[in-house]
Amino acid sequence: MPENRKDKRIRDLENTVKKFFDRIQDIPFYIAIKALTGHDVIRFDPDGNKQDEELLACLKDAAHQAGINANRDGIYRKRPNEVGNDMEPYVRDALRSLGLSADVPFTKAGYRKPMGFPDLYVQDKRGRPTYLEVKTYNIENIATSQRSFYFSPPSDKKDLKITTDARHLVISFQIETREERRREDFNCYVPVKWRICSIYDMKISVKHEFNSTNQEMYRDESLIAEGVIPDQELPK
Repeated sequence: MPENRKDKRIRDLENTVKKFFDRIQDIPFYIAIKALTGHDVIRFDPDGNKQDEELLACLKDAAHQAGINANRDGIYRKRPNEVGNDMEPYVRDALRSLGLSADVPFTKAGYRKPMGFPDLYVQDKRGRPTYLEVKTYNIENIATSQRSFYFSPPSDKKDLKITTDARHLVISFQIETREERRREDFNCYVPVKWRICSIYDMKISVKHEFNSTNQEMYRDESLIAEGVIPDQELPK
């Protein structure tokens, strides 16, 4: 039996949706940022650009100073994946001590937004902008495929934290535990090494998802059954 026009339209729509939700991979970072924000990622070239060379020297000093200070204090957390946020103020303060401007980025709407990528907006001594992400890693998983970098575009573009053309760099610290400095239920984590990376052409992937809301899921017309659970007396 020949396919009618309605069935063909449904089939074409299903095929289109399937293609849309295939995972998109190996997108250069600078292309994704340009598409999402309209701003360019400026290539960082400390070997050929004197100003970038000067900036790198400051970043290296800041990473070393931040690492020393955090190692001295110790970072006390129950889980290692919470340590990254604690390294951020050490990096910010170290950059400021070297004469650079460093703070949480402003959004397009004009307010500072601590959560989300990128962590810091830095201006070097010449006023040039750099977005800086602060990360931590465990030496045992640094060469694995574990997801360590991600960002999502906000639903409202006024909440974007990237508001200008800039360099995009990562300062990352290798973290180890110090059992002898443990406090009750809290582990002591210390940085033992730092790395600075350019993510200009880092390959990223996009994974789509279907989602809905409570309002949609709990509509009256979708309700099949419900019941009340009475309070129970505790056994005597």
